[in-house]
Order: sequence, then structure tokens, then C-alpha cells
Amino acid sequence: MLQSLDIRDMLIIDRLELNFQPGLNVLTGETGAGKSILLDALGFVLGWRGRAELVRTGAKQGEVTAVFDLSDTHPAKTVLEDAGLPVSDELILRRVNMAEGRKTAWVNDRRVSGEVLRALSDVLVELHGQQDDRGLLNPRAHRALLDDFGGLLNEVSVVRKCWRDLTAAQAELSKAEVDLTKARAEEDFLRHTVAELDELSPEPGEEASLDAKRRLMQAAGRIRDDVTRAQGALGHEGAEGRVGDAFRWLEGVADQAEGRLDEALAALSRTLTELGEAEAAIASCLDAMNVNPSELELAEERLFAIRALSRKHAVAPDELAMFADAARQKLDVLDRGADNIAALRSNVKSLSAAYDQAAEKLTTARKKAAKKLDAAMSKELAPLKMERAEFATEISESDAGPAGKDAVLFQVATNPGAPAGPLNKIASGGELSRFLLALKVCLTSEATGLTMIFDEIDRGVGGATADAVGRRLAALADEGQVLVVTHSPQVAARGAHHWQVAKGVRNGATLSKVAELGDIERVDEIARMLSGDRITDEARAAARALLTG
Repeated sequence: MLQSLDIRDMLIIDRLELNFQPGLNVLTGETGAGKSILLDALGFVLGWRGRAELVRTGAKQGEVTAVFDLSDTHPAKTVLEDAGLPVSDELILRRVNMAEGRKTAWVNDRRVSGEVLRALSDVLVELHGQQDDRGLLNPRAHRALLDDFGGLLNEVSVVRKCWRDLTAAQAELSKAEVDLTKARAEEDFLRHTVAELDELSPEPGEEASLDAKRRLMQAAGRIRDDVTRAQGALGHEGAEGRVGDAFRWLEGVADQAEGRLDEALAALSRTLTELGEAEAAIASCLDAMNVNPSELELAEERLFAIRALSRKHAVAPDELAMFADAARQKLDVLDRGADNIAALRSNVKSLSAAYDQAAEKLTTARKKAAKKLDAAMSKELAPLKMERAEFATEISESDAGPAGKDAVLFQVATNPGAPAGPLNKIASGGELSRFLLALKVCLTSEATGLTMIFDEIDRGVGGATADAVGRRLAALADEGQVLVVTHSPQVAARGAHHWQVAKGVRNGATLSKVAELGDIERVDEIARMLSGDRITDEARAAARALLTG
């Protein structure tokens, strides 16, 4: 719950520190005193959209700090963990607004985005008033509110999974049908392509190998004579023979040379080895140059065929084999297409049936939850002096989607026999306030750790009805923390803690102040709310009666 709110240089507040308590906290004051400014400041630190210009005139920046106390299981801790932020039982939010408009926020001294603030806001504070069109007055939110009230999150989760599975299967079927249509359109081309590529059966690297072989065979005739002469120059009749003679002559006299010929003999030995290797390589080359004209012709034909297919299909020669595999896969899709489509359609039909079954089960559960909500609302409206009003949760069929096939709308009839209609269209201001309060009580009965704020929820009601509203707010606050901005003395009298908002002028500047009221001050404030500017003894007596009633 909200422990404290520290506001500095925001709108007409220079410095304000508020320490809130569990239970019902009421804020009262004259119209225009600045009660709504407190909500603007709280909304600012929580990342809500609000006024564009918040910094107090003349200040360089405005700042708001809010401190919340979190229970062990408070959902805000999950938000913190997901955002990679420190988690503790105390949550400190701080946000600064520079005069030029730049905003910066921190959570537990870690800088964060507005998105993180709003995620925390969803589980920390709920603001409610007659102009709330994001929640109870928004028909698009009614289905989720009913599901939450009925505890149908598991059923909704099952429907969502069925919907995901169904839409994925439908997408797969659609893609398969498109692929099959494309394959049929190019079937003749694919079969001809695969046939000619299978017949040629090119291999990666073959084009380069054939090109090198062809060039060697073409060059054989031109260089063979020189290579043959070189072989003769190195053979027994040439260099090898003469070096061999020199080696034998020196070897015969080496013993008489006292070792002076050893190096020469070693060099000649190496030379003979090298000459032998050179001659063998030349012989191998000559063997390769024994070109059969038909072999050259076959190599050229295959090389030209590979290159022709490469140009025809606009792929590199080394990629022809992969191109052929891709064409075979398309043909396989075509050949297996009918069976595959039939299987996919069967799967879609099966998943569609599973979705329908889950959606129908959810619809049944929603109808039961709707009756339960209607009954709960009937009980809540009676203490609020609306026992003749009727509340009905209308469930109608809508287009299938991830949350089922139902549209949910909260409808009301304010008088017996009167036509029912949407909540925000039928109820008057005072009636709307009480309908919203009753709904809030019903829909948040299981909420934990949530600070609820009611902004003039009692507008348009008075007397016994206002007293009934105050009592219900007090009962609602017994289980947590409720903040109420009110002009109703009956509601203010039900508060466990009371703050007065007042506006004054200091050093020529209009400033708003908030003071926590003690018992005596509360009597005077409620008396003012009853009688106006002139507080009489009778008004004080009436105030005491309200406080003790």
C-alpha cells in the first residue's frame, strides 16, 4: 500500500510530505484548493498520462517520490524481477520533470522507462472516478473484468492455446496450398529441369576440373616436342649420363684425395637424385599428353553442357546440383501435395473442434459468472439506496478470437420497467457513482495489496445516500487502503484518516497545503462542509454526530 508521497515544486505545491495509513483516507477542501493536484502528482510518479505542464512556475524542476509497502506475494515484485530491478519489501518510485519538459524516473534508485512505471502502476494503484473510461465504463474491458471476477483465467488460457494452435495450423495449410499452386504452375518446367540435370549429373568443382583438363589437352600438341627434347637432355644420353660418369671417375680416386672430394661426391649424388625425379615428372607429363582426340571432344562437350545449363538457370556451375535438389523438393511437394493438404485440412478441422469446445465451455462459465456478478451487484446496490435498480451482465456472440466467442457488456436499468442500457449511457451522475462503487466492490473483492483511489465518487449524492456510500467505502477499506477525494461530509466522517487541502498566498505566490487533521480539526472541517464558510455550533454538533454515527 501507499506509505508516503513527497511532492516538490509541482503545479502550486512547493513542498509537501504526506504519510498515508491503511484503511480509509479522506481528502477534503474547498473547490479549487488543489485536491486534484495530489492525484496529478501521484499519477505523474506512476507514469500516467496527465497534464503537460506540471513544474511550478519559477522552478527549474518538479519532483515526486512515492513509497509503497509490499507484501511477500505482492505482484509488483514480479514486475520488478521481470524488469531486472532490485526487489524488497519497500518500493521507492521517484520521477523528475524538468521545466523544459524532459522527464526521468527511478525505481529503487535504478533509472527506468515510463513503461516500467506503468506496469508497476497496474498492480499498485487503481484510480476511479466518474470520468474513468479505461476500466469499468469501457465496454471493451468488461469481458476481462468478468473473467477476473469469475476466476476464469485457466479457462481463458486453454482457449488462447487452442486459438494459437488453430491459427498456426491454418497458416500452415494456407502456405501449403500456395506452395502447391505455385508448384503446379511450373510443373512442366520442373520435370524437364530435373530430367536434364539428372542426365548430366554435374558435380561441384567439375567445371573447373574439366576446364583445366581441356586446356592441358589443347596445349599438349604445342609443347610435347620441347618436353621430349628436355627429357632427352636429362637422360642417359644427356645430363644424367655425364653426371654419372663424373661421379664414377671421382669415386675411383676419392681414396687418394684424402677426403677433399667428399663434398663433390655428395653434391653429385644429390644431383643424380634430383635429375631422376625431374625425368620421372617429365615422363608423367608426356604420358598425360598422350591425348586421344575423342577424349578431348568428350571433355569439351561436357564442359560446354555444364556451362550452358549454368547460363540457362542463372546459377553458378558448382550450384547446379543444389539447384536440381531444390527442383526435386518442389516436385516432391507437388507429388505429395494432395495427401499433405488433406492431412493439414484434417488437422485444422480437429483443432477447430477443440477450439469450439473450449470456447463453448468458457461461454458456459462466463454465463455462470455473470449470474454470480449480477447477484453480487444486487446485494451491493441495496445499501447504496438503489434497491430498485437492476444490473445485468449481457453476454452475446462475437467473432471468434483468442479470448473466445463472447462479447460482454454491463447494462443497467435505474428503475423497474425502464429499458436497460450501457452503464455510461443510462445512469445519471449520482447513480453512476454508486453503480461504479458497487462494481468496484464486487470486482476487487479478491484484490490484494492494491491502493484504490476514488476521485469524487460521491458526486451528485447526499443525505442518506451519501452516508451509505461512505459506509461502503469504509467497509471496502477494512481489507486494504482506500483514498477518497470528497466533498461529502457523510463520506468524510467515515474516514479513518483525514487530510484537509487548502490554498493560500505566500510571497505573492498561490500555494496549496495539506494538513492531517486531529479530532478537533476534523469536527471543524466536517462542520464547514455542512454549513459553508460560517461554522456554527449547530454545524459542529451535526459534525460530531456524523463522526460518531
